[in-house]
Amino acid sequence: MVIMDNDLHIRRAVHPAERIVTGRVVRLLEGYPREVRVGQPVLVAVLTAAGVMGLLMLLVRSLLSSGGGGARRSFKELKKGPEFLVTPLRLRDGADRLLEVELHGHLPQSALHPADHVQLTLRPQRDPELPPRIERIVNLTTGQLLTPRTATVWSHLGPPLLLQAALGALLLVGVAAWSALG
Repeated sequence: MVIMDNDLHIRRAVHPAERIVTGRVVRLLEGYPREVRVGQPVLVAVLTAAGVMGLLMLLVRSLLSSGGGGARRSFKELKKGPEFLVTPLRLRDGADRLLEVELHGHLPQSALHPADHVQLTLRPQRDPELPPRIERIVNLTTGQLLTPRTATVWSHLGPPLLLQAALGALLLVGVAAWSALG
């Protein structure tokens, strides 16, 4: 025999629709990694331009016989993309709703604690099933302004590859302009 208690109800966390939410931190859940997707057209364009410059640098290196070159990452490694930490955060707003949002990236360990009064600036994610992600946190308890940072496609590709791609693109544009004039 099952006895139903109608007074007992479990509050489910809801995803807020507002851009700015104020409330008290209830709980920081266990974080997990999520991967940033790297679009193949972007990657092919960067690698093609970098390849042009790489060939020119290889030619110069062979003429000067300085040898050696840096380790290169494969297309598969670059396409995989960087991972970033996702920490689900639950808070209770002024209307006593239990809200769930996601914190992407890292914050100092002492930045948020349960019962802290916070104001969050949120941004919806591409997948409507996911809770909105936090863009900015104002911890009203401590007076801290916090901005979580995550890895991006550009930080994943790295400055050396992007510089090489920019120089390769300039070289291609220069050759195209020269051949159009001549």
